[in-house]
This record gives sequence, structure tokens and C-alpha cells, in this order.
Amino acid sequence: MPPTISDSPDVVVVGAGVAGLACAHDLLRSGLRVQLVEASDGVGGRMRSDRHEGFTVDRGFQVFNTSYPQVRRRLALRELRLRPFTPGVLVATERGRLRFGDPTRRPRRLSGLLPGRLAPARDLLALGALSARDALAPVRTLKHAEERTTRTALAAAGFSERFVEEFFRPFLSGVFLEDELETSSRVFHLVWRSMLRGTLCLPARGIGAVPALLADALPVGTVRLETPVDRLTDEGVLLSSGREIAARAVVVATGPGAAGALLPGLRLPPYRVVTTYYHAAVSSPLAEPTLLTDARRRFLNTCVPSEVVPGLAPAGHSLVATSVLGEDAPGREAALREALAEAYDADAGGWDLLTVRTVAEALPAMTPPQPLSRTSRQGPGRHVCGDHRATGSVQGAMASGARAAREVLSDLGGGAAR
Repeated sequence: MPPTISDSPDVVVVGAGVAGLACAHDLLRSGLRVQLVEASDGVGGRMRSDRHEGFTVDRGFQVFNTSYPQVRRRLALRELRLRPFTPGVLVATERGRLRFGDPTRRPRRLSGLLPGRLAPARDLLALGALSARDALAPVRTLKHAEERTTRTALAAAGFSERFVEEFFRPFLSGVFLEDELETSSRVFHLVWRSMLRGTLCLPARGIGAVPALLADALPVGTVRLETPVDRLTDEGVLLSSGREIAARAVVVATGPGAAGALLPGLRLPPYRVVTTYYHAAVSSPLAEPTLLTDARRRFLNTCVPSEVVPGLAPAGHSLVATSVLGEDAPGREAALREALAEAYDADAGGWDLLTVRTVAEALPAMTPPQPLSRTSRQGPGRHVCGDHRATGSVQGAMASGARAAREVLSDLGGGAAR
């Protein structure tokens, strides 16, 4: 049983996102006393969900991948009541909507992959070879493969420029939040592997259910909300209230901006900005739980989350979520609405704009050379974790938290976190 939390913890973890929550779990499991402080009114960081006019909206559209090792180790997935997306993706192109499905999961749609319908035989053979390699090769092989940009790797794998532009570029733009395919090829292959081996889902209560489940498993009193930290001190942390919490070690698990402020000199990658527009429609513009991307790059992706989880929208309504790169701007929603009407082949004029969510620090840029993991150590008794220390994903954030816990335990002589 973890020790009771006191005013004199061994470790203070600053930030209750998934990295901080994972770190706190491992430290507690190893017998240390942990206090986790969070500036906002809830856990999750960027993984938050809100109720808005009867709808459940995430703070930036996110999907949940069941194959991540950290996810499978830490979460009882059945408690999230996950609902899957259709395996595959629809792409809005000048030739109309094209369906790129996974024939291993939906054999009835195998005919759609016949050469000439979606792509030449060369591209389909290259796709099969790439997918087989990434799905079956040991993770170590992918981690230590030659590193280049994703675009270069796709060309080397034999894909035509047309196939890259119609399939990979629009799809991966939504995954990595960049539309030049400049992400490290090692990251691409690892993510592609995870998609082939797992299922993309939405939790029944929104993406915020994931960090909530982690937080609920902590001892009562571990997490203190609305407790911002002003700065780190020689003894621990000084709260904005003026109170100091002493600790043998401090782990900064905040977003990158706050981490840089608390740890001057911390090297941080640039971050991608994403904005998600949530519309309410009387009828669903796409009567299936499928992700729709855009070869013309007017948006990253769009879907009808209420087709995946009906409870995300009130009865008689549908929820449409569409993400774009960058900030919201005057006139952008109107132009987006026109693009959505064309992509869905639906009348979007009557849709109500529910809310707009911009996430300024959505994902770190992961251009080559991209370390897949970085040490948490920033000085005696000072550590940092988050997706900027690994890869931009739930897996990366949790793995970074786990590494921070191991290094804290090593430094304090407390053994190793499991």
C-alpha cells in the first residue's frame, strides 16, 4: 500500500498530464511519498474533455491508440468503454472520396484495393511490403533503422508521388500536425506499426477519461489541483500562494512553455499548433465512424465523433470535429465550412458552430535527428518529463514519465520503478 501523503513528500511532481501521472504512479509503487501539484482545475493537460451545450468536446480532437505498450500496461481499457473508428480512412480528392481500408480487418472491402481503383499496383505492393515490415519487425529494428524524413523514406520504399500526395500526406498531416512529411522516418515507422497492431478509438466520455482513470488510481490527496508553482527552490518548490513544499527531488511534468519557465536553459523543440472546430448538425454528414482527410490540405482531418460514440451529442444532433493547422483567424471558419460541404457532399450552411479549441503546444516537431528518449536529469534533484523528452504521443509522454521515475529512484537510492 503506498505511503500516506504528507506535507513532506520525497518527490514533488509539477503537472498532472499523463507524463506526470505516470511518473507519480511509478514513484509511489516504489515506496516514495509523492505530491503532485497541478495549476489548473483538472488533470490531463492537453488531454481534457468539456461538456458544452450538451455535447462532449475534447480540447483539440484526439484519438486513442490501444496498441501503445504504456497504455496497455497502465490502463484497464474496458473501463474507458472504447468505441472504434472504421479501420482505414476516407480521402477527399479531386476524383471524389476515396476509401483506403485495411483488408486484413475488413476483407469485404478488398475489392476496393484492386490496382487502378485507388492506386497503381506498384503503390499497393509497396504499401503491403511497408506494412508487413513495420507490423512484424522487432521494435528495436525500427528504432535503429536509417533515419531520414518521412517523405524521403516513402520515396525510397517505392511509392509514387501521386500516392504520397493522395494518401500519406493528408493522413500523416493529421497524425504529426505538419504537412511537409518532414517528421523523422523512425517516428513514422513506429507510429505506423502501432496503428497496424492496434485500434483507433474514442473513450465513451471523451479523451479526458484517460488521464482521469490514471488519477483515480492514485491515493487520495496525491493530486492537488489549482496549485500553481511559482518557481523551484533549493529545498523544493515555491507555490504561487507563497507556501514552499520541501522535497528531495522535483519532477517538472508541465507543458513545454511552463517547463522552460521553471527550468531556465531547458532545450525545447518547436511545437505544432492545431485548432479544432466543433459543429453541431441536425443530421450526420457521414453515417459511419470514419476519419476523413483532404488531399487539397484545406483541413487536417474531420469526422463525426457522435458516429463513434453516440453519447457525445444530445439526441437528434450530430457532432462534427474538424482540425486545421495553426491558429483560428477571421474568415477561416467560413472557408472551412465550404470545404466541409464539398468533402462531405452535404449542406453545411445550417450547422451551428459550437466552439473552437486551439492547442498552442499540441505536438513537438520531430524532425531528424530525433532522439526517441532523453534523460530527465536537469541538475541535482531536478528532473523533467513530457512528450518533448520522447515522442509526441500518449506513449511518448507516459514513457518519459516512467524514465523520470527510474532516474529519480536511481538518484535517491530507491531502487527502480517497474
